[in-house]
Amino acid sequence: MARDARYDILFEPVRIGPVTARNRFYQVPHCDGMGHRRPKAEAASRAVKAEGGWAVICTQECEIHPSGEVTPSVEARLWDDKDIPALALMTEAVHRHGALAGIELVHNGPSSANRYSREVPLGPSHQPAGRYDPVQARAMDLTDIRAYRQWHRAAARRAKLAGFDLVYVYAGHDLSLPMHFLQRRRNNRSDEYGGSLENRARLLREVIEDTKEEVGDTCAVAVRIAVDELLGPEGITSEGEGRDVIAMLAELPDLWDVNVSDWDNDSLTSRFGPEGGQEPFTAFVKKVTSKPVVGVGRFTSPDTMVSQIKRGVLDFIGAARPSIADPFLPKKIEEGRLEDIRECIGCNICVTGDRFAAPIRCTQNPTMGEEWRKGWHPEEVPGKSTDESVLIVGAGPAGLECARTLGERGYEVHLAEAGTDLGGRVVLESHLPGLSAWIRVRDYRIQQLTKLTNVQIYRDSRLTPEHVHEFGAAHVVIATGGAWRRDGVGRANWQAVPGLDRAGVFTPGDIMAGAQPEGPIVVYDDDHYYMGGVLAEKLRAEGHDVTLVTPAHSASAWTDYTLELAHIQKRLLEIGVTIVANQRLATMQVDHAELACVYTGTRSLVPCASLVTVTARLPNDDLYRALIANGDALKDAGIGSVTAIGDALAPSTIAAAVYAGHSYARALGTNPDGKVAFKREFPG
Repeated sequence: MARDARYDILFEPVRIGPVTARNRFYQVPHCDGMGHRRPKAEAASRAVKAEGGWAVICTQECEIHPSGEVTPSVEARLWDDKDIPALALMTEAVHRHGALAGIELVHNGPSSANRYSREVPLGPSHQPAGRYDPVQARAMDLTDIRAYRQWHRAAARRAKLAGFDLVYVYAGHDLSLPMHFLQRRRNNRSDEYGGSLENRARLLREVIEDTKEEVGDTCAVAVRIAVDELLGPEGITSEGEGRDVIAMLAELPDLWDVNVSDWDNDSLTSRFGPEGGQEPFTAFVKKVTSKPVVGVGRFTSPDTMVSQIKRGVLDFIGAARPSIADPFLPKKIEEGRLEDIRECIGCNICVTGDRFAAPIRCTQNPTMGEEWRKGWHPEEVPGKSTDESVLIVGAGPAGLECARTLGERGYEVHLAEAGTDLGGRVVLESHLPGLSAWIRVRDYRIQQLTKLTNVQIYRDSRLTPEHVHEFGAAHVVIATGGAWRRDGVGRANWQAVPGLDRAGVFTPGDIMAGAQPEGPIVVYDDDHYYMGGVLAEKLRAEGHDVTLVTPAHSASAWTDYTLELAHIQKRLLEIGVTIVANQRLATMQVDHAELACVYTGTRSLVPCASLVTVTARLPNDDLYRALIANGDALKDAGIGSVTAIGDALAPSTIAAAVYAGHSYARALGTNPDGKVAFKREFPG
């Protein structure tokens, strides 16, 4: 198909100092959990994006010195020459596909606790270091500042030797020394590096000048800076010092990469912010500099992208999460295949890889992080190995992805759904407050399935074992999902909670199906992901008095890993939800719930006419159990395998369900045990 002429502007080349980007698609620096520990996986993942049409591909943060390392996160590392070969793997891989490679050099100053190196952290002033670490950074003297500038120079020189085309000076996300020097709350110096904004910006200016002097003949020098910390007068603002520092240094770098701070605001989930949400804070930048500007906004719509360029907001469409969800997003726009774009849903499951020091994952793109170790490609699957047919029971996220991938492999696929709507839990959850973008998980897969004539879909088809036997497919996949427990069993209670067999007890499934509990309502969150908090928000919006009780330290505690924790606490408190932490549900009475402190066991009462139990889930595996219990009937029907996947095997995240469907489909017929082996990287 031909590209829509409206999008031609997105494919114009743009000059960045001494180098030229082939188009306006720019993968900004983002972590992926692979970094210096898994350089081959890192290179393969970035290379796929270059193949997919991104003109600039950047690393994550790249540590320049042991006094600013970020263990346990696994970022890039360029401490000395021995680190060059690992990074060269990435630049070579990216260059093979015609893209530019960028590196984000970082010293995290007092944001680093140096858990690995055990170096004393550095900062503009004496202050606590790390997040909650019981260590402090020491105030840098002029000798330390000169040393830091030399470390950055040396790292820039090594980056050039590794083949990078863009070298970053990083002043963003409340994480880097130049940003810390800019911040009045961190910098209380009285010398030439403190006091006035000009003095506080001195280090940033010097490091930009050092970097240009060191590598600027062949490498573009980019500055990434947070122009607003969303802290009001206590921080840098786009109407105040954020604007002033850009204006002060406007023509010094070759490119400005601008965003808001900190990371949980920059990578705001779709639950709390729209596409293009950073524009009000970053739109001023092009008005004060002639240099190209890149910014982010979870851009997935090409019309929004064109608008950003034509209105003079940005020169480059920056992306981290959209490039993860669809590494081939630029190429699909270029080829006029907009319906094939896997749009980011803004769930931030990708961020958890960095927080866990594990390879990145994505709800929409199950191949993300598996490019090297499993050899998975987001747009290519191997052809079928046999002419066998496959029956998939259940059209939730696991079943849809399994059907799509098997269909693309060329198998004859039959997808049976008990209800009328396809999408399973995704449909229900997308109707909850802030989660409407999650329906993209369903919509993308249905769109792709409509193109496959070898996939047949049967709605309103609740199958029994006899139906499955009669169908006679060679392989049967059970993707029937899971259901929330109503007995209170979860992490804090390993046995059923007394009193939950009475009226007035609801599960999340009940609420999503339209049940109307009476207030006051207790939401008991022993799941700790988004569900407890979002149900409390929904019920409060409907006018009920809501108390969220959790055994954890906060509501939706696991969302700390998706950068949502602070936003969720703020939302719930602002709308009047009472949060009771560190308490487990002990019993349920007629008009109250009895709680027990998780530390002391002390009992307390909370008024409760209705209880919503957000605890554990059980697989809907009755059909699977019935089928595997009768091996003779399977043999007589010619069924070679029956496999449960996704929530029907073990309830988990939507991302895990999509991955399960994809993994099964990739593995079918490729090895005897039906599992996909993966390669490991070893030190040295």
